[in-house]
Amino acid sequence: MATSKVALLTGSGKRRVGRHVAEALAARGYALAIHYRTSKTGAAQTVADLQAKGVQAVALQADLTDELAVVSLIQATLHHFGRLDVLVNCAADWQAKKLEDVTANDVRHYFEINTLATFLCSQHAGLTMVKQPEGGCVITLGDWAIERPYLDYAAYFPSKGAIPTLTRSLAVELGTRNPAVRVNCILPGPVMLPGDLPEAERQQAIQATLVKREGRPENIAQAVLFLIDNDFMTGACIPVDGGRSIS
Repeated sequence: MATSKVALLTGSGKRRVGRHVAEALAARGYALAIHYRTSKTGAAQTVADLQAKGVQAVALQADLTDELAVVSLIQATLHHFGRLDVLVNCAADWQAKKLEDVTANDVRHYFEINTLATFLCSQHAGLTMVKQPEGGCVITLGDWAIERPYLDYAAYFPSKGAIPTLTRSLAVELGTRNPAVRVNCILPGPVMLPGDLPEAERQQAIQATLVKREGRPENIAQAVLFLIDNDFMTGACIPVDGGRSIS
């Protein structure tokens, strides 16, 4: 099935940031491939909700740390829609853990989920876009706090710290092969804070921003649309953090 615009969103089965990005792209007329790893029910509901609005959408399962699974994911997207114009890397994992308790497996886990998966998806989606005269847009998600890490996330932050370098490297690699392929990064701040976060920590995160409020997932979706629309941006990393990185 061929369509004019197609976006693949990783880690979008649950109602987190990826779901809101999907809704924003759907409003722009995109057909959507909604990736999930274990959230089959959530992904099916997302697709059903989108289809009820007349959006072409499909749920696709893959373990993004498995290169063959990533290749199959890209191929499945092409099978359903005939092309791929946008990839948004929303899949990620993070948990607090004291440094004394961090193991090599913890560090390895985050590099696989947050760094390797982003690289593999961006690599294979990007090389698909290279073959299209219109190119395409790859968007990665980092974390503003790689500049000022929180306590108890020593295993997590190195995996996100690699994302800006990954973004710039792939911008060069893919743009050299097809100048119409662009790769950019969003660095979210306190957006959709975990529901189980203690209220004192929530308020601390909010008050540390310059705008004195928690961000909305729509703020990330707006940044995605901006990076898609602005065809003179590539290799850039944009904080969407309410001024947290400079406060």
